[in-house]
Amino acid sequence: MPLEAGLLEILACPACHAPLRDESAADTPELTCTGTDCGLAYPVRDGIPVLLVDEARRPA
Repeated sequence: MPLEAGLLEILACPACHAPLRDESAADTPELTCTGTDCGLAYPVRDGIPVLLVDEARRPA
């Protein structure tokens, strides 16, 4: 389930405050930080973004 466009516009990375980009695939829905130094990927569970740094996936 894609996030509403209005919601995505106001969400920001809790670590660096950069905007988030929806890079959801069918099996791994997530929001990725657009910050050049950060790049954390936050999971989306049941249509709800989990914006906790401890739950984020580090960039490869």
